[in-house]
Amino acid sequence: MCGILAVLCCQDCSLSKRSRVLELSRRLRHRGPDWSGLFHHGAHFLAHERLAIVDPASGDQPLFDDERKIVVTVNGEIYNHENLKAGLKQTHNFRTQSDCEVLAHLYKEVGEEMVSMLDGMYSFVLLDTRDNSFIAARDPIGITPLYIGWGTDGSVWFSSEMKALKDDCEQFQSFPPGHIYSSKTGAFRRYYEPQWFSEALPSAPYDPFLLRLAFEKAVVKRLMTDVPFGVLLSGGLDSSLVASVACRYILDTKAGKQWGSRLHSFCVGLKGSPDLMAAKEVSDYLGTLHTEFHFTVQEGLDAIPDVIYHIETYDVTTIRASTPMFLMSRKIKALGVKMVLSGEGSDELFGGYLYFHKAPNKEEFHRETCRKVKDLHLYDCLRANKSTAAWGVEARVPFLDKEFINVALGMDPAAKMIKPKKGRIEKWVLRNAFDDEEKPYLPKHILYRQKEQFSDGVGYSWIDGIKAHAEKQVSDQMMANAPYIYPYNTPTSKEAYYYRRIFEGLFPQYSARTTVPGGPSVACSTAKALEWVEAWSKNPDPSGRAAIGIHEASYQKPIETPTVDNVGTRSYGKMLKLEESIPVVPVQ
Repeated sequence: MCGILAVLCCQDCSLSKRSRVLELSRRLRHRGPDWSGLFHHGAHFLAHERLAIVDPASGDQPLFDDERKIVVTVNGEIYNHENLKAGLKQTHNFRTQSDCEVLAHLYKEVGEEMVSMLDGMYSFVLLDTRDNSFIAARDPIGITPLYIGWGTDGSVWFSSEMKALKDDCEQFQSFPPGHIYSSKTGAFRRYYEPQWFSEALPSAPYDPFLLRLAFEKAVVKRLMTDVPFGVLLSGGLDSSLVASVACRYILDTKAGKQWGSRLHSFCVGLKGSPDLMAAKEVSDYLGTLHTEFHFTVQEGLDAIPDVIYHIETYDVTTIRASTPMFLMSRKIKALGVKMVLSGEGSDELFGGYLYFHKAPNKEEFHRETCRKVKDLHLYDCLRANKSTAAWGVEARVPFLDKEFINVALGMDPAAKMIKPKKGRIEKWVLRNAFDDEEKPYLPKHILYRQKEQFSDGVGYSWIDGIKAHAEKQVSDQMMANAPYIYPYNTPTSKEAYYYRRIFEGLFPQYSARTTVPGGPSVACSTAKALEWVEAWSKNPDPSGRAAIGIHEASYQKPIETPTVDNVGTRSYGKMLKLEESIPVVPVQ
């Protein structure tokens, strides 16, 4: 993960402006501590803080085309860069082995339409010095962060984090995922609009083999690295599947041959927490080199101001979950690991949150999953990226692979509906796809472990401790005055007020507070889903425990054992060959 800062159409091109750009770029150096780069051309500045994951020796940025006329600064990874290189019609001289260099050459051949050809997690700014035009783009889901700002002098700014924009831009906002901004039109254009984006009901039948194959390919694709790596392993279904697939294919990759056949895994929690115990069991089963990190409630409370500075939000759920991840990332970096795989996105795709038990029908179930995926850049993607990037670690998320998303959101949602009486718990379609009797991916009880939100799984006393701390920090009178102090997204709890006060001290601009979503929620739901159960509107706590009666309920019936009639077969045959294509819905 890297940090990018671009200032375009700047009226002040003096040495002092260059110094200011360098000063602001330093605010992003935690994201890219390995090298810094700056390109200056006329009224334009492109700065880059590099975290070297692919081609550490020669992949410094900004990057150029053959004639050094097209300049690009990139945050992220382009997983299909080799295929894009092979598809170029002209002869190009590549100066580095960086996966991102292909962007400059690709733009030279196809122009702005190149964004639709990319597969990866990325945000970038590209300057064409031939006509001084520029574009900026963000990946389809918003896995990597990007902000855009405007100066009173007519300048346009882009940055990986808003801390580099807040003092110099009159207005700034989050750059919308799946969009491109072009200086030729001065406007955004959506380039990613798959079928699921309209929330229309899909009808493709549930195919466990297709789902499993698409996910395996997504994991293998993200093993593209030239540095030590690992996996964040909470012991829940999602991270355990990521770890299991990575272990199966690690030796078939360049990374595995370079760094060894045993995968490193990491977990964080309060001593005795559910995640620590489950993660250890999964690690023993898979044979990973496991490292367990402990933190205390007080250590977490002490870190909250730093967390809010790095995560740039006052959202309650995000801060609760970001703090343990922030602390863990620092320990991971101390071990020399620079890239980790993580399980974000699965709950949104498959309705894994406990409140999905109350979805009234498949139409509502599907619409809610689509809404959740569209909002990931405001919540889990923001948390995973910035919590790790705060310490120069890159997080990759296989569940948010474009092809896999198309498969997951392209199936008839009736298969995803939760039916406890029949043994179908949340994410049953995913669990079943990896329930292989001949070559088990995970122990059964792990494969069918009930959902724990990350902030709950690290230890229930973590959230209770935050609430108790906030109770001491925020008085009843402060809460009574909250609508006047914070009329936008008014805090509704003392915990929310406590976070908001810290955030406003760091980011007092009105633009900053509007980058954070608001509205009522229960157990991570959207506001729309509160309509499913009347009682939820009276208990809008984002913790998983707030899904009244679900977390405590036990399933009396056994887990449904698939048969030939309902899934086809119990073993799905040979392991994936890395060169195999997957017959998935075409990426749009």
